[in-house]
Amino acid sequence: AEAQTVLGSEKLVHYSLLAGEMAMASYAHEEGLAHFERGLVSRSITTTGSQPAPDQETAALLFGLGCAELATVERQRLSEAVSCLRRAFDYYAEAGEVDRAVAVAQYPLPPATGLLAVAAQLALQALGLVEPGSHYEGRLLSQYSRIAYFGEHGFETAQDAYTRALAIAQRENDSELELRTLDNGSYVETFHGNFQEATEMSLRGLDLARRVDNPRVELSAYQWATFVRLIIGDLQGAKSNLESFRDLAEKLQDRNWLATAYFLSAQSSIYEGDWEAVRHFSDRDLAGLSLATRMQVEFERGEFDQSEAYPDRILDAMRLTPSGPNVEYTIAAVGIALAARVSGAPRHFEVAEAAADVILTAANSPNLLMWWARASLDLLAVQRGDFTAAAGHYDSLASSRGTAMRGFPLVLDRLLGLLAQTMDNPDLAVEHFEDALAFCRKASLRTELAWTCCDYADTLRERDAEGDRAKAISLLDESLAISSELGMRPLMERVLSRREILKA
Repeated sequence: AEAQTVLGSEKLVHYSLLAGEMAMASYAHEEGLAHFERGLVSRSITTTGSQPAPDQETAALLFGLGCAELATVERQRLSEAVSCLRRAFDYYAEAGEVDRAVAVAQYPLPPATGLLAVAAQLALQALGLVEPGSHYEGRLLSQYSRIAYFGEHGFETAQDAYTRALAIAQRENDSELELRTLDNGSYVETFHGNFQEATEMSLRGLDLARRVDNPRVELSAYQWATFVRLIIGDLQGAKSNLESFRDLAEKLQDRNWLATAYFLSAQSSIYEGDWEAVRHFSDRDLAGLSLATRMQVEFERGEFDQSEAYPDRILDAMRLTPSGPNVEYTIAAVGIALAARVSGAPRHFEVAEAAADVILTAANSPNLLMWWARASLDLLAVQRGDFTAAAGHYDSLASSRGTAMRGFPLVLDRLLGLLAQTMDNPDLAVEHFEDALAFCRKASLRTELAWTCCDYADTLRERDAEGDRAKAISLLDESLAISSELGMRPLMERVLSRREILKA
């Protein structure tokens, strides 16, 4: 009877592993999760913890469980999935199963910086198992390039890793590895603020993606091509990628990739003033990445009663996330500051400042997140009319000219104009507002154009040089036309009050 029980248990483990792998192959991640968990329970193996797998079959179950969790659990629990990968990897590395160890170490991770420390350890340990210059090394270097950027070695190490990986991919004629590496390189260059290089790499990646049958790598290529295009003001280019990005994410039914696709779709829609599209996409974003974007819609529309719950939800998401330079802290810092700019209500300023400070003081903060954290503090300085703080922040933000935020409707040239205005330097403010107008018109950023016109008119009214009053009235007319069409009530009221002042 005991032998039959053992035999039955082994059959259950084998069936669970086979069924789980079949479910994952058809993107039935929840079903796969259940099968892998059942197999581990029958082996009396806990799904949490840090002990390595005791045998090959258990390692395969843990690897499968980790992959299923990466596709199904909320962002705050992704570390549990990586822990499963770690346990599977430790067995394979100890057993000398290099190919399986490399497969675990190079598994594509969702865009969440909280996973990077463990992922870096896996990649570095796996690199010690393979021959230098080998195909295996190329696959690991590609993965390591993305995660090295957030580590202690930073940009130079990351750039060297993806350059070496690209050389191996091209030598081996491996299009999938080349695509994966172009994607990782675009990620590194974007977060370092090298947007031209990132754009070129992402476009090469999209071209390769049409010839490579790997949906997960293709998803990542679409993400970074969309991401960087939104930053440089190529809204139409971003939108051309987003439909394919959403279709592919919906096919894979991966919770975190879906959240990213809806998040970027919501942002492109808020720049156009398509409020219904923003609501549609943000409602489908289960990870809550679009909370700040959705909050901004309600503020822009003057629906302050409906927007009351969003700041608290944003802060809850931040508190559930480990402190550091990540999406949740960035959303809290910038989202709160932008909402205050629209409503004029100084709520949660101290929390926004604390979130920005976490990003600015972290040892491994990427340039991009540091710019956005400073932008949060800049917005607060403008709201307070703080001359000293505005002057102190201006130089640190000047290098971000000609860009827009991802996830938040704000063109950085407009913010520089507001800082110069707060510093009582109207000529400098005019220069920045002119750049912001050109950026918004070229990219068709309608909501930002409306706000830029109003802010620019304020500067001209205060400067009151020859021709300033007539130009201010023209700008206010344009702002009123856009805000009226889009139903941006707070901005409409602001414009109307300024027109009355100018007429008087």
